[in-house]
Amino acid sequence: ILLHFQSSGHSMKRENHTLTIEFVLQGFSSFHEHQLTLFVMFFALYILTLAGNIVIVAIIRIDHLLHTPMHFFLSMLSTSETIYTLVILPRMLSSLVGMSQSISLAGCATQMFFFVTFGITNCFLLTAMGYDRYVAICSPLRYTVIMNKRVCIQLVWGAFSIGLIVAMTQVTSVFRLPFCATKVAHFFCDIRPVMKLSCIDTTVNEILTLIISVFMLVVPMGLVFISYVLIVSTILKTASAEGRKKAFATCASHLTVVIVHYGCASIAYLKPESENTKDQDQLISVTYTVITPLLNPVVYTLRNKEAKDALLRVMGRKLY
Repeated sequence: ILLHFQSSGHSMKRENHTLTIEFVLQGFSSFHEHQLTLFVMFFALYILTLAGNIVIVAIIRIDHLLHTPMHFFLSMLSTSETIYTLVILPRMLSSLVGMSQSISLAGCATQMFFFVTFGITNCFLLTAMGYDRYVAICSPLRYTVIMNKRVCIQLVWGAFSIGLIVAMTQVTSVFRLPFCATKVAHFFCDIRPVMKLSCIDTTVNEILTLIISVFMLVVPMGLVFISYVLIVSTILKTASAEGRKKAFATCASHLTVVIVHYGCASIAYLKPESENTKDQDQLISVTYTVITPLLNPVVYTLRNKEAKDALLRVMGRKLY
């Protein structure tokens, strides 16, 4: 459905633009013959992600032994990841089985808002978890004093607030543009694919997006990197091999998720725009919208002895 309006440019000449009030998400249209296979695979991953993250949040809430700063951050990350996947995957799955691929302008803006909010919240929650590991290993005697309940809540609110501010800035700047085309070359309303539909030059918006992307990825990555340099330095000074092994094991889960999360997001948002094809871009997006949220419960549960023990305790209670 298209409405026509007129807009004047910098010159005296008036130009005709077309105001779009509905987009069509093209999704995986180039994989048309494999769409049912993709649906089954993504649906299974989606259920596993939801179940895994809900189990983590429930266990941490039920088991008092897991009421620690590290597990508090983990429960917040799992909550954020759950909302993040709910924003994107149900619509993607419905389009794979032939349901409507159209999305209203307001629906697209809402999806982008929540995607950016919780995507950035996840980045800064991982940074807070890195800081928590740094304090635990480098200042163990002061850990409970430094990482008190108030500080943990402030770090979570700080991560969410940054996500909220950036989302409002990005969504406002993108949806102030006039749109001529309607086909979004993606399976959700991501920033760059939507900006490409504009009738006017989007250089200013692209520069703003790049600056925000650099700040939102490089700053958290830098802070995590500094934390781990200090952590490794402290671990290597530890006298016992057993102590070093335990310290490295504590950090391995977090480091695995950090590498995948920041790695995929950096490739998606910091690379030159024309470097990858549409299919390659979608593959990268699948990694950080489907795989990474699943990675959190799998990695943290399988590599975390306290979480595994708590799960067994909770299951034991239910059985008896």
